Amino acid sequence: MSINLSILPIKLQYRNFWEAQILMLLQDAIGFVSGTPQFRITESGLAAAPAYVLYSQSDLEEDLSGLVDEGDRDTLDEKRRRIKTADSVVTAAAGDVVFSLLSGTAALVLPEHGGYLLTQNYVKLIPPETIDRRYLVYLINESREIRRQLRLGQQGSVTMKFTLKQLKTLELPALAPCERQGRIGELYLSVLRLNALKKRAAERETTMMLGIMREADRS
Repeated sequence: MSINLSILPIKLQYRNFWEAQILMLLQDAIGFVSGTPQFRITESGLAAAPAYVLYSQSDLEEDLSGLVDEGDRDTLDEKRRRIKTADSVVTAAAGDVVFSLLSGTAALVLPEHGGYLLTQNYVKLIPPETIDRRYLVYLINESREIRRQLRLGQQGSVTMKFTLKQLKTLELPALAPCERQGRIGELYLSVLRLNALKKRAAERETTMMLGIMREADRS
C-alpha cells in the first residue's frame, strides 16, 4: 500500500537510510490569532464606546519577567496610549501566549495586562491541551533550533521585523512528554521571575547608595 506523503502536514527528513525523523511545523501544532491592524481601527467619540490600552513591548517584557511596574496602576495606565472604538478588536487575556513580531519572543500575559488591545505587532498563540502554555513560551524563547530559524529569517530583512508566515513555518523540535512540559514551563518562568527580582533589588540598592553619596557630598 502506498502513502501519499503530500497530504500530510509534516516534512520527512532522513538522517540515514534506515531512520526517518518527522518534523512538524508550528502551524500544524497550534492556532494563531493576529492582532488588529491599527490603521483599520476607527476611533470613536461616543461615550459608550470602550477604551482600550494598547499592548506594548514593555508589557510583554513585564509578562515574561512575571513582574509589573510597582507604581500606581491607575496612574501608569493614564499615561498609556488608549484608543476608543466600537470596532471588534483582538485583546489579550490573562494566561494567553503572546508572540511579539518586533522582538521574536513570547510571553504569558499577566492579569494586569488582561483586556489590552493587541495590534498587528503581536500574535496570540493558541496551543491544544496537549501542549502546556508555559512550555510553549519556553520552547519559542529558548530552543536553539527555533532561535536559529528566527535569526535566519531576519537575514536580508529591511524592517528587521518577524512575520506571521515565518512564525507559522518554524520547524518544531521534539516536544517533551506532556507530564514534563508543565514542570519545565513552570521552572522556566520561575527562573525569569527570580532574575527580575534580583535585578530590581540591585537597582534599588544602586539608587539608595547614589542617594547616600549625594547627601554626603552636600555636607
